Amino acid sequence: MFNFLHTFTPSPILLQIGWLKIYWYGLFIALGALVAFLIFLYLAKKYSISKDTAYNLSFYLLIFGLLGDRLYYVLYAWPYYSQNLLDIFKIWQGGLAIHGAMIGGFLVIYFFSKKHKLNPWLILDILVVALAAAMAIGRFGNYFNQELFGLPTDLPWGIPILPEKRPTEFLNAGFFHPTFLYECLGNLIIFALLFGWHKIRLSKIKTPGQIRGAGNIALAYFILYSLARFGNEFLRLDYSPYIFGLRWAQFASLIIISICIIIIIYKFWLKRKFIKDSG
Repeated sequence: MFNFLHTFTPSPILLQIGWLKIYWYGLFIALGALVAFLIFLYLAKKYSISKDTAYNLSFYLLIFGLLGDRLYYVLYAWPYYSQNLLDIFKIWQGGLAIHGAMIGGFLVIYFFSKKHKLNPWLILDILVVALAAAMAIGRFGNYFNQELFGLPTDLPWGIPILPEKRPTEFLNAGFFHPTFLYECLGNLIIFALLFGWHKIRLSKIKTPGQIRGAGNIALAYFILYSLARFGNEFLRLDYSPYIFGLRWAQFASLIIISICIIIIIYKFWLKRKFIKDSG
């Protein structure tokens, strides 16, 4: 496998028939979305959420998640897109930001849960597991676009990058860290842990609708993903604004972790208060 990574330089186009081009990036994004949808349906059924509700929610999550994904990235890389406005619509070239998808997903879950009287924390618990799987699959598209790679490396799994894709200061480098792969593997581990957590929780539910600790799985995801992303950013070479000496995604990760810790403390305080008042 390592020898394959060393010698193979991928093309972004999977198939071309006349003017029609099918891109690897689009294929992996679509495949990730499909797997996420199936996982979401599976867990929704286990938690007694109706199929119609799950289908409708999935539709809105897909639409607004992708819109948030792209809009966030365009604003993030506005110095480039302000000079290349038509490229905003060229989604097959890459340029999706997970934090944008999170924002879009939050808005959908809030309004949808309020309208249909669902527990938004439980919906988030289900969604983050599907999201981790989608991210693990979708990141492979970055490999074929030759993007989201990291610093030069001599490690066996380093990948070749075309000269025109490299930063000018690394034109003479041979191989680079596949940071997209690191994020993929991180998401796979997070998916396995949180899916297992769901299975344990479901095994303890005796009465439908009786969910204890709703939201804990979602909070764990945001903390784990943010920690993994924070570390991975030290290797990445793609464009990023800097705040207080940190790449933007690192700064955002610290904000997310801080918010999650505050919520955990607040939930713990509410639980202690409830037990004290009940006693």
